Amino acid sequence: MSGGFRSRSAGRREDKPARQRAASPSATPRQRYSVKGRPAGIGDPAREAAFEVVLRVTRDGAFANLTLPGILRERKIAGRDAAFATELTYGTLRTLGVLDAVIAENSSRELERIAPEVLAALRLGAYQLLYTRVGDHAAVDTSVRLVEAADQAKAKGFANGVLRSIGRTPADEWLARLAPADELGALAFTHAHPEWIARSFAEALGDRAGELEAALEADSARPVVHLVARPGEITAEELALTTGGEVGKYSPYAVYLPEGDPGQLEPVREGLAAVQDEGSQVIARAVTEVPVANDQGRWLDLCAGPGGKAALIGAIARIDGARVDAVEISPHRAELISKTVRDLPVTVHTADGRDPGLAPGYDRVLVDAPCSGLGALRRRPEARWTKSEGDIAELNRLQEELLASAVALAKPGGVVVYSTCSPDVRETRRIVEKQCAKGGVEELDAREFAAGMEDAGAGPSVQMWPHRHGTDAMFFTVLRKTETLG
Repeated sequence: MSGGFRSRSAGRREDKPARQRAASPSATPRQRYSVKGRPAGIGDPAREAAFEVVLRVTRDGAFANLTLPGILRERKIAGRDAAFATELTYGTLRTLGVLDAVIAENSSRELERIAPEVLAALRLGAYQLLYTRVGDHAAVDTSVRLVEAADQAKAKGFANGVLRSIGRTPADEWLARLAPADELGALAFTHAHPEWIARSFAEALGDRAGELEAALEADSARPVVHLVARPGEITAEELALTTGGEVGKYSPYAVYLPEGDPGQLEPVREGLAAVQDEGSQVIARAVTEVPVANDQGRWLDLCAGPGGKAALIGAIARIDGARVDAVEISPHRAELISKTVRDLPVTVHTADGRDPGLAPGYDRVLVDAPCSGLGALRRRPEARWTKSEGDIAELNRLQEELLASAVALAKPGGVVVYSTCSPDVRETRRIVEKQCAKGGVEELDAREFAAGMEDAGAGPSVQMWPHRHGTDAMFFTVLRKTETLG
């Protein structure tokens, strides 16, 4: 329901079950906030959960994809309530910039002067009014009661007035009134993206810039869960049969899981499979597929956190009789990687990838560089509004230094795969081109190692997109180290 503004002529559900719960005896004054920021007392578990997550994310910097599942488990919220809480939470956070623009247009106060609890309730209410079929009365009434439950009773009238004002104007009229006049700005606003991110996508699409709307729309769609079948333990066909999923299109290890909690699946609990985007699988596989003369089985993952690619490469290494060194600068993340690869031929090193203290001569090196994460925004609904374009410039130097380190650690004739979970050309092509300009490497056509992925860009690198491939917007390229370094 969160793909775009709702039509005023669209059918509404009046949310009678929620209103019946709200009128039940359980909604008593003593059930107000027992913990600051935690609502209890409006008789609506889905909206209470969504309110708390939105508040924690916007006020405290929490991550929605980590906070919401915990709250749902803790409060035993399941079924339709869990689905509604998820839609409200992720939809509100994903469209935050649009919601704030509409709220600001109807508020007598600047957003910065509105109490965080009140603003969280306004955002939830505005999302329901603009993007869902929830009836206006239910959206306004429950949001106002959340304000009261948050010990902000004096703001009830204010919240009621703002939301009723929003509801009096059709959603598509708000869009037309508040969208920027230029085409790119209007597309960004319509699809709830900061303009700088839309501009970044347009540049990466190049001559295919006409795809921008499709790219932005797919970037706001909830992704299908991708599983990876660990090579040597279970096949994708077996995993699909066991889980009720569908075998992936590109990676020979991928399975698409349309619904359900992957953490509850037996193959995942037993370590035979894991959650991993198919694009990540394609990249990890490419590291092992590029031909290398006299491969001695000495492989390296230079930026291994959080460990998914290291585990897949390690599983393939076990079959091929190779060994993998995995480097991670954070001790905590290094410990998590060690647990993930504990039964694989992978040695984890807590070190800085720019100078890890390892002897050169690796046959294969993966540099999955720290990046802006613009390619995975659909998995972190709030991230598009918390990231800054200035972050990219700060990351570029690190990316350059890590790639240079990888080249230095590879043997002559060895391969280096550079990848990012970002399509931004400042983090992809420009980093690679700077390294190539230094000499000592040649760039291969990465499309040959993309598991048959079609429409992956003009080459020689690969650029994936959610709207084309169903993966995150990941990038990778393949460099071969030449005999003489420039």
